[in-house]
Amino acid sequence: MTIINNKRLAAEIKPPYSVQQIRKITEFLEQKGTLTFSRLSNGLFPAAAIQKNKSYTGYSYVWVRDNIHIAHAHYAVGFVEKARKTVRTLMEYFIKYRERFLDIIEGKEDPAIAINRPHVRFEGETLEEVNEKWAHAQNDALGYFLWLYCKLVNEGQLSPTQVELNMLAMFPHYFQAIQYWKDEDSGHWEEKRKISASSIGVVVAGLQELEKLISGRLRVGKQNDTLTTEFVKSLAKRGAAALELILPAECVQPELAKHRPYDGALLFLIYPLQVVQGEMAEKILGNVAEHLQGEYGIRRYLGDSYWAPDYKDKLEPAKRTVDFSDDMAHRDQFLPTLGQEAQWCIFDPIISCIYGKRFKVDGTKESLEDQAKYLNRSLGQITQENCQQAPAFRCPELYYLEHGIYVPNDHIPLLWTQANLMLGLKMMEESCT
Repeated sequence: MTIINNKRLAAEIKPPYSVQQIRKITEFLEQKGTLTFSRLSNGLFPAAAIQKNKSYTGYSYVWVRDNIHIAHAHYAVGFVEKARKTVRTLMEYFIKYRERFLDIIEGKEDPAIAINRPHVRFEGETLEEVNEKWAHAQNDALGYFLWLYCKLVNEGQLSPTQVELNMLAMFPHYFQAIQYWKDEDSGHWEEKRKISASSIGVVVAGLQELEKLISGRLRVGKQNDTLTTEFVKSLAKRGAAALELILPAECVQPELAKHRPYDGALLFLIYPLQVVQGEMAEKILGNVAEHLQGEYGIRRYLGDSYWAPDYKDKLEPAKRTVDFSDDMAHRDQFLPTLGQEAQWCIFDPIISCIYGKRFKVDGTKESLEDQAKYLNRSLGQITQENCQQAPAFRCPELYYLEHGIYVPNDHIPLLWTQANLMLGLKMMEESCT
């Protein structure tokens, strides 16, 4: 049975849905501010629209990964200009710090030191790097940007300048320099560095879109350096070959801390990236449902100690969201047993979209029912009225155990969750049509 936190919303969740029902739910949520996005003047989005008394979270900063997911959701539902503005500003940021790419490409800086890599979390208003330690070795974040920027160009929504094309062309050279297909990065969850399928797959998606974009040659770096379709295609194939050896797992390295059979981040390879399909996609979906799915949301992975039970009692505010990538053991001690991990809200709407894409192909009752099931779970995660922990009608980052009861954490609303829900509602409306 699906848990519905908001009782007023519960009355509207009555599948099988019609177009009118979905539109009614969407309009209701829009009136309540559930689908209202906090957006900077330059088109970027903070991670969460947090209150001033929760500024310690650091979620007022901009993450490249989150912004791409949010921008893609806006693009997919028809807010094209908002998506364009987001990726244009991200491009401006990368051009500003292009030396970080060049220094790695030319061997001037060691990519083993995370701070040397392109920074993927920064001050959104000023496009300035944040002067503190962070796990910036995140190949997925760079891959996401390459994917969406090229996708918008390929679909006639962006017309890049030569300066922007030169910047774009640095990405594959950078991925080659770090040997992304076997590079240990901190990935989606910004934790211990390992060779992760979810990171490799995102880069493959980005390279495939770049390959579509290239017509002729793009110049990068020195005048005699060129980028060809053959080079990009061969680079993507190296990642695809690595995926074949890892999937359906996330990590298969022998070290226990680098071995992970299940991870929610793999869902994004199915949608929106669509680099994993067919039988492999089925295996990943099955693993998530069997091993990670909970009543309130979906765990990122087994053993995830971020927002472990009674997290606020164990860590003072300033230490809850610090960079744990070099010392996971310190935080892991707070998780008493497997099964008590925080349950996240970003995944259910994505699974709903996956089944929605499937329904467009097979038109089966089962696909439509699964699409509705995961949309219902997403709607059920919206915060209730008179909630002590959070404002009502908002999309949380996650639910965690506080004194034995699952409650939302402090990062509300998480704009990534909002974006995925918006996308799930739109795709459900299309299925009903």
